[in-house]
Amino acid sequence: MKILVTGFDPFGGEKINPAIEAVKRLPDEIKGVKIVKLEIPTVFNKSAEVVKKKIIEEQPDYVLNVGQAGGRACLTPERVAININDGRIPDNVGYQPLGEEIQKDGPAAYFTQLPIKAEVKAIRDSGIPASVSNTAGTYVCNHIFYQVQYMREKYFPKIKAGFIHIPFLPEQVVNKPQMPSMALEDIVKGLTAALGAIIEYDGKSDLTSVEGQLH
Repeated sequence: MKILVTGFDPFGGEKINPAIEAVKRLPDEIKGVKIVKLEIPTVFNKSAEVVKKKIIEEQPDYVLNVGQAGGRACLTPERVAININDGRIPDNVGYQPLGEEIQKDGPAAYFTQLPIKAEVKAIRDSGIPASVSNTAGTYVCNHIFYQVQYMREKYFPKIKAGFIHIPFLPEQVVNKPQMPSMALEDIVKGLTAALGAIIEYDGKSDLTSVEGQLH
């Protein structure tokens, strides 16, 4: 088995992105499964091209995209990707789509194939806060989540894929005291636990416990 894990480069004026910093620090192997790491650009459309190329090259069994969600206090595996690009800010090449479909022939939404509740439980069991999220937003994070699902439907039906959001790092909130953050080593620990759950639940149904929030 092989898992491709991607992390975005810095965006929105930030000098660092915890997504790629955490991905780079993941073990090369978890429970005997190879972890392939890939940095992707925070750019609509181009991010999907980079991921598709890597999927063709590596032929992974799973794809887990990781992204920063400033304002969230815990790790949040995502349930659903929606067919909309609506940028609060421009991407890293200055493109700012507003209310555009990602794929004209794609469905309104895709649900992840990953065991998100098992991921959350494993992250919590490792001592890191986590919760299932039902919105991946409408920026490049949701975009790549949707695009990989679209690729799966059209080209790579054997792949299972999903997305997980992570908080700011402490150095990113020095001048944002109202914003929560999480130490990089804790993010890496949580992602490692999530990947362990994906591996453990390969071929099994997800948990049926309550692992989300009220809102």
